[in-house]
Amino acid sequence: MKARNKKAVTTGVISITSMGTGYVASDEFETDILIESQFLNTALHNDTVEFVVFPQMNKEKLSGEIIRVLERAKKEFVGTIDKGADGVVSFVVPDDKRMYKDIAISPAEAKDIQDNTKVLVEITRWDNARKNPEGRIVKVLGAKGDNNVEMESIVLEKGFQVGFPPKVEREAEALEKRSVPIPREDIAERRDFRDVITFTIDPDDAKDFDDALSFKIISDDVFEVGVHIADVSHYVRRGTALDDEALERGVSIYLVDRTIPMLPEALSNDICSLNPQQDKLTFSAVVTMSGDGHIKKVWLGRTIINSDKRFAYEGAQKVLDEKGGEYYDELNRLNVLAKLLRKKRMQGGAVDFEKEEVKFQLDAQGKPLSVAEKPVLDAHKLIEEFMILANKEVATYLSKEIKRLHKGGSIYRTHDVPKKESVAELLFFLRLMGHTVKTEGESISSKELNEVFRKIKDTPEESLVKTVAMRSMAKAVYSIKNIGHYGLALENYTHFTSPIRRYADLLVHRVLEKHLHGKYLSKEELARYCTIAEELSRREIDAADAERSSIAYKQVEYMLERVGNIYTGVISGITAWGVYVEEEHTKASGMVKFKDMKDDMYVFNKETYSLVGKRKKKKYSIGDVVKIKIVSGDLERKTLDYIFA
Repeated sequence: MKARNKKAVTTGVISITSMGTGYVASDEFETDILIESQFLNTALHNDTVEFVVFPQMNKEKLSGEIIRVLERAKKEFVGTIDKGADGVVSFVVPDDKRMYKDIAISPAEAKDIQDNTKVLVEITRWDNARKNPEGRIVKVLGAKGDNNVEMESIVLEKGFQVGFPPKVEREAEALEKRSVPIPREDIAERRDFRDVITFTIDPDDAKDFDDALSFKIISDDVFEVGVHIADVSHYVRRGTALDDEALERGVSIYLVDRTIPMLPEALSNDICSLNPQQDKLTFSAVVTMSGDGHIKKVWLGRTIINSDKRFAYEGAQKVLDEKGGEYYDELNRLNVLAKLLRKKRMQGGAVDFEKEEVKFQLDAQGKPLSVAEKPVLDAHKLIEEFMILANKEVATYLSKEIKRLHKGGSIYRTHDVPKKESVAELLFFLRLMGHTVKTEGESISSKELNEVFRKIKDTPEESLVKTVAMRSMAKAVYSIKNIGHYGLALENYTHFTSPIRRYADLLVHRVLEKHLHGKYLSKEELARYCTIAEELSRREIDAADAERSSIAYKQVEYMLERVGNIYTGVISGITAWGVYVEEEHTKASGMVKFKDMKDDMYVFNKETYSLVGKRKKKKYSIGDVVKIKIVSGDLERKTLDYIFA
């Protein structure tokens, strides 16, 4: 179908929905341009495209047509082999429903692969929108439904690799051989903390420990707290295969049942990991502070530590709760200081987005046996506050140095203020939920938002409200432009504390090392950091999507074993085709379809996002607590079907 009366050709990036329609974002238009499926012309999600906008009629939403794909964002897709009824024509049915066309593969490619096998396929040709894209099999993953296959599928679909190339593994092994024990010359110029009480606090199943805390009493009311971070930059140098691979990955990915590390295990779990009773090289922020939480002095530099104890969060919390046990005095004092730091952050305008997550218990085959909310403990908050403090102090130092020199730059973790339209939508939602919110012009203060969060704490609607509030905020990103961090209410913030699992932190270590030795980033290096920051922000989103997909898969898998059971849930959304409900304990989201609401004829009110029965006047609104029964689901699509019970 041809477009009529086209305007000038414009360039933009297209987003594809699971319904097969697209929206192009372009700086030349205030709103996204709708691209109906018949006008996509082979464009796929996140492709850079040339497009035209149709003449606007009757003030409809701007729509247009894709003229040409300039750059493919992605060519590889995970999907399932479908050989068809005749067994001759074979296709790969993509897992990603935004990939709206099945990919044709040759008989030779499909010959030895069974139906319903998961594969990774690369598009080799697609120049005709009326035909299916052609592809080749890159990797055969295994039988659809197998846990390992499904988890690997999620990772590959997001563009990450599971294993490491042989060259990278060889470099890691060589590093391990020459780094254990630590050579004397690597210790010589470091500040020695091996005689200071030091411990790590991490999840029970963690294997890579990239941060530790040390504690030392200076006087009755003055304490020295060391935030010690694995010195990955000492081992991973620019220009090596290890560094190239870490940059390509950008982050580690934490799925429900496994970790896909940014660095090979020889580094992430061994020479870089701050394992107990082992000498380890670290990069540290050492803070001298008074008992009321006032920062008196900060020292930044390279160190060596030897962790006395490896705590799991639950173990550290037990010591705090029982007011006794190993390192109670140190943990208790750190906990008191952390609470003071948190209180000051909140008073300064930080937003409390703390939200409970779910934790699965799996059997040997990866099948979920139980799923429940993961409590947020004081031990979690203790670590969080000192990591925030270290990140803030490093960013503050670098910012001051760069301003003083009028040269160089760094990577910051920035969080922009929310857009006016997002704030308006959030305010509308909060008022729908019955919350009276004072506003400052077209904005909502962090104080007001935190007050809403306080009122709903431990209520069924807490998770929903915090999720909607978070979605209304801008996305935190990496940038060389330091615009501050809105959510934390900090003028300077970066990521310094997790270099084993985040490449951005590794880069910040390198920048910090330069400045501590009177150097700075050149213009060429800064330009490179700018490009890397944008790419790392994208990789972070991909990793988060993979993690959410693995959780959703396990939630659906768990619930499908319990079809017919009745649960309590909260209505999280109402659309023209059904009601979304989130189960209160597992947080498993599902839909009650209108066709299954047979007790009445319900009318959807767009203004109040509610449903009202014509005869009985029964009303369903966002935030309502309801009883639901599981009736079915689709594990592949990660969807659940509920009915009201």
